[in-house]
Amino acid sequence: MSNDTARTWIITGASSGLGLALAQSALEAGERVVGTARRSQRFAPLKEQFGDNLLVVEHDVSDTGSAAEVVEQAVTVYGRVDVLVNNAGAGQVGGAEEITDAQLRSMLDQHLFGPAALVRAVLPVMRGQAAGAIVQMSSQGGRMSFPGVGSYSAGKFALEGWSEALAGEVAPFGIRVLIVEPSRFRTEFNSAGVLQWAEERPGYDNVLNAVRADMVAAEGFQ
Repeated sequence: MSNDTARTWIITGASSGLGLALAQSALEAGERVVGTARRSQRFAPLKEQFGDNLLVVEHDVSDTGSAAEVVEQAVTVYGRVDVLVNNAGAGQVGGAEEITDAQLRSMLDQHLFGPAALVRAVLPVMRGQAAGAIVQMSSQGGRMSFPGVGSYSAGKFALEGWSEALAGEVAPFGIRVLIVEPSRFRTEFNSAGVLQWAEERPGYDNVLNAVRADMVAAEGFQ
């Protein structure tokens, strides 16, 4: 694909897991990718392989104030944004009585407010192009929930409701909104350094121990 027809993607959380797989596939197809992550050094192998077709931006999705800067860098370097993939996020395990206000807000920051800020920043660009696609990485946890993952599902449920309204608002401008609801992948999503845990209350052991064990056992396997 020539540079004249290559599309520009912004992919958050693109240094590992599903985000990395998407970035790799897009780059291999000749596209240009703006990859964001909290630690830019994790992009070193991808940057060495694809050079100027990959723009690395250090960005924490919870930092809504810097969302506009991510889009500005993409437009400055590549001239346009064709696809925004709101992929960054993390899981969290804990019962309603175990999850603190700060932990619940963290899920909403990562899965609703962060993506919403990036959408607001990119929409003027896409409207000006009369084209674009916004991909919201939700989860099966955005459609159904179960004990121990209420805080995570709260963020994903909110993202889906917000995105359904968004789809109708931007369709007249030639912009598509897609909600993706995957289940488990063989990634680090459930690893000790990524999955977040509430402080356990023993009274809930009989209710939540099976969920806790399942989360740990699934790391890297499904």
